[in-house]
Amino acid sequence: MATQVLSADAAQQPSQPVTERAGWSLPGIPMLFAGLVILAATAASFWLATRNSGGTRTGLIWLGVVLVTAGPLVLRGLVAVVPGQARVIQLFGRYRGTIRESGLKWVNPLTDRIEVSTRLRNQESAQLKVNDADGNPIEIAAVVVWQIRDTANATYSVNKYQDFVTIQIETAVRHIANSYPYDNRGTERMSLRDNADEITGRLSAELADRVRPAGVQIIESRLTRLSYAPEIAQAMLRQQQASAVVGARQRIVEGAVGMVKLALERLEDEGVVELDEERKAAMVSNLLVVLCSEQATQQVVNTGSLYQ
Repeated sequence: MATQVLSADAAQQPSQPVTERAGWSLPGIPMLFAGLVILAATAASFWLATRNSGGTRTGLIWLGVVLVTAGPLVLRGLVAVVPGQARVIQLFGRYRGTIRESGLKWVNPLTDRIEVSTRLRNQESAQLKVNDADGNPIEIAAVVVWQIRDTANATYSVNKYQDFVTIQIETAVRHIANSYPYDNRGTERMSLRDNADEITGRLSAELADRVRPAGVQIIESRLTRLSYAPEIAQAMLRQQQASAVVGARQRIVEGAVGMVKLALERLEDEGVVELDEERKAAMVSNLLVVLCSEQATQQVVNTGSLYQ
């Protein structure tokens, strides 16, 4: 069993990880001028060969053959690097460094130059339908800003780093959605709707861990869509409305009880009227009806005594 675990760990970690390093290059403008001079010298050699004979002609022909081979090689080594892009230099299948400095550069003409964009990228995930921590189906989507930081890892550690990032974004969004409920429903639990900043922070941290092997840095992530699935949206809306009504009723009752208590205390302290327990209960009932009713109450004037 231990052997199997070690074998799995060894398979996950490459024996010689490739990390980015600066590649060797020369200024391109002088080499471009040198290549043009070689081509001009090639043409001149063949033209002079037609004007001479014997050994001189043979020497000029051989010089022209050498120059006609050297000229294209010199020009082939030129590579233009624009801002926001890098060139990964590869010689016979081996990594030879990365050129990030913009401008015209000259490298070994036998190398391959792989273009890698280092610009910031906005990528929006597809709208996903997943279950939250309470098992309710929700629809969620996110937008992620990311950038290539290690061109060697992006080129050699994963196959098609753009597809790799896309899949990891979808996986991270699904995992975050499954880990938290949509709504905390009045509890202290962290939820997707009520703790958006904390959730996006954890999403960014999880994404950073997932895409690090590809040399990708996560700049920012935000949820762009968060809602219940259509099949339960109406039921959840009614539940939210009921919770809002209950909360409002609770506030009204608390306020009404406080007002009734204050009224009884003021009447007793100032000696306006003396009420027995039965009359106090009637007064409390009437005041609560007036204060808690949804509709305006009708006033009734008592023309008799207090007990009639």
